[in-house]
Amino acid sequence: MAKKLKVSDEVVADAMQVAKATQKPGQTKEQTKLIAQGIQKGIEEYKKRNKEKARALDKQKRKLNEKASSLAAQPSDDSALTPEVIYQQSKLPWALLLLSWAGFIAYIYLAV
Repeated sequence: MAKKLKVSDEVVADAMQVAKATQKPGQTKEQTKLIAQGIQKGIEEYKKRNKEKARALDKQKRKLNEKASSLAAQPSDDSALTPEVIYQQSKLPWALLLLSWAGFIAYIYLAV
């Protein structure tokens, strides 16, 4: 059986406030209550998803912390300390810089 969660009074009040704020002329109280219930379900679903995301992030942080602590606890070998390439600089900006300087120098000699 599905577990029925108790909705906080704050969520109910917020949902009713939003429903009343968007109420159209000629709308009955029952219709407003139905709209408030829909808004309330949306708020509950939003909170539920946020909790799931927070749990997933906590699990990832915990895994990273465990991995970092296990790496720090391992004995150091010279072969294990090989440097990793984190960022390799592109040669394109340097080539464009040299090309532009060559163009400036050629322009100065040809203009004179």
